[in-house]
Amino acid sequence: MTNTAANENTDIRSMSFSHSRQLVDWMRLKKTGFAFTSYQNGRLFLAGVDETGALSLVQRQFTRAMGLHVSDARLYLADLYQLWRFDNILGKDELYQNKFDRLYVPRLGYTTGDIDIHDIGVDADGAPVFVNSLYSCLARLSETANFKPVWKPPFISKLAAEDRCHLNGLAMADGAPAYVTAVSTADSVEGWRDHKRAGGVVIDVKADAIAAEGLSMPHSPRLHNGELWVLNSGAGWLGKIDTSRSAFEPAAFCPGFLRGLDFLDEYA
Repeated sequence: MTNTAANENTDIRSMSFSHSRQLVDWMRLKKTGFAFTSYQNGRLFLAGVDETGALSLVQRQFTRAMGLHVSDARLYLADLYQLWRFDNILGKDELYQNKFDRLYVPRLGYTTGDIDIHDIGVDADGAPVFVNSLYSCLARLSETANFKPVWKPPFISKLAAEDRCHLNGLAMADGAPAYVTAVSTADSVEGWRDHKRAGGVVIDVKADAIAAEGLSMPHSPRLHNGELWVLNSGAGWLGKIDTSRSAFEPAAFCPGFLRGLDFLDEYA
């Protein structure tokens, strides 16, 4: 069962939290844990099941923790000014403090400046690709600049620090960007703010074409078993995109404003 530690003070006694009654049973059944960020209070949370079968929740604090990508071996986290890389230093059968089977240690920190990194993916070479929301593009790390742009939506006329469409989500396929989400197709300074209700789109990166539209602040596209899932966040729905009809098919209603998370699967 996955139980994850951060290499920092993990005291959360000053915080209060609650969870659904069946959550721990589900995590135990699936032998999994998960990670999530809260940019309002700047925290990264790692959740698992401890040796007693109870929920284990540890945290680290960052300035505006946001984008996140997690695997067994590595964790990428974006904060206000940097993209951090943490490596898991434990082997398959090793435990930290006799209970944690992951220990992510900071190895590299890339200073990007305040570019509002949202979703992060990892390509076929193991390098991060991320959503640069401020500049309305997908980007990579650069040795000489804040970032290297690699793609922008076809309706964005130029790269500018203006958060024009609020590009936010990224789905990877075969080690390359496949789909992204944006709150609108606006091409003006923070133009997306006038289109929150139904201006959202899912974009096919390879085809440079809109795969679905009419969504409310969509986030976190993910490909799973050949299907494209997305959060229609403004409406509170998790659903699939039928790309043949360019239509959103709601699957589950979740109260609140939905954002994505990454799962920590058990070791093979």
